[in-house]
Amino acid sequence: MSSTSTPNDNNSLKQKFAKTLALFLPGIFLLGFNIGTGSVTAMAKAGADYGMTLLWTIIASCLCTLFMINLYGRYTLVTGETALEAFKKHIHPAVAMFFLVALTFGVCGSVMGVMGIVADICYEWSKSFIEGGISQVYFAAFFVSLVYFIFWNGKTQFFERCLAVIVAVMSACFLINFFIMMPPPVEIIKGLIPNIPATTAATDKGPFLVIASMIGTTVFSGLFIIRTTLVKEAGWTLNDYKKQRNDAIFSVFLMFIISASIMAASAGTLHVEGIQLDNASQMISILEPLAGSLATSIFAFGLIAAGVSSQFPNILMLPWLLCDYKGVKRDMTLPKYRIMVFVISLLGLVVPIFEARPVFVMIISQAFNAVILPITVGCIFYLSNRHDLMKNHKNGWFANLALAAIFIFSLITSFFGVKGVLQNIFA
Repeated sequence: MSSTSTPNDNNSLKQKFAKTLALFLPGIFLLGFNIGTGSVTAMAKAGADYGMTLLWTIIASCLCTLFMINLYGRYTLVTGETALEAFKKHIHPAVAMFFLVALTFGVCGSVMGVMGIVADICYEWSKSFIEGGISQVYFAAFFVSLVYFIFWNGKTQFFERCLAVIVAVMSACFLINFFIMMPPPVEIIKGLIPNIPATTAATDKGPFLVIASMIGTTVFSGLFIIRTTLVKEAGWTLNDYKKQRNDAIFSVFLMFIISASIMAASAGTLHVEGIQLDNASQMISILEPLAGSLATSIFAFGLIAAGVSSQFPNILMLPWLLCDYKGVKRDMTLPKYRIMVFVISLLGLVVPIFEARPVFVMIISQAFNAVILPITVGCIFYLSNRHDLMKNHKNGWFANLALAAIFIFSLITSFFGVKGVLQNIFA
């Protein structure tokens, strides 16, 4: 006697899957935000220039990110306020305005760099099929239009589900590449020991800017600010603390796996051959003879998925922050927000049209993010220690000790970022 599934059974399975997916959608959104071409560029450059010696930086960055995501998320669970609401109401409106302007500036740089890198990658990849390749401008215009089309027709949940698919593709691509191109396991183990590699003739600009950009793209202030918005929109309360924590762990764990995989793939190929990474499109032409056309194609798919996944949160950052600052409902169908997102999206054409250096734009943008991190840490330290806001959930000694360590860590990376930028400018 054979058993057959009924429509009710299928509907039940679909509902269970949708319910399970919904538990991780905020984390997937953060992952798509965090792992973009800026992160790929920073990790790949670190692997190419220094092998696996900076793997410890990824671990430290991910631990800081997990702690900060949990702390900002817990604040919203307790108070029901987003970060910008809290900054404006409990610290000073100027602090909220600073974050609004600073994060918008960083995101605009990211939008330019992301599309520049994606267009460069597609151009180099297209040479395998069409003599002379297809112009970067056409690829940039296509992806800008695609992202804006999805924004125009969808709501936050739709964005999150689109991101879930893109992030799944990106994760699979980079993990497969890790196993194809990974360096010897002993090199990976050595990278767990904190160490600042020396400046060599091949890497004459030193590791400071690379370290700052790695941390800036992982421990990103915008990530924590947007996290509070996602937690509030999900309707989570203190009863959902475990759900919020598990979602954060899932997101950060994948951040580490993907970032480490990118670094390892670059270390196992480019670093071994003594090849520096100055332009993202180099990875396509250089990797093919080293790793084969299959690995190169998979890496290209991963890069494109990373770029597209990060563009969704990037173009939404300014209107979402404005809604938080004003304390109004997020209705992205309003004409003013559609125009705003359209203008930000057009920045993606700047690098291909004016032939700017996308890798340099991305690294400067990520290093800038590291500079505003100490203020982000200081704000949550103040808010999470106020008894009138947090009641019995204010910070304990361990949380404050961890925040102090992250604050010192952020000051050091800010110094690295400024020093690295100055080295590049005056070099």
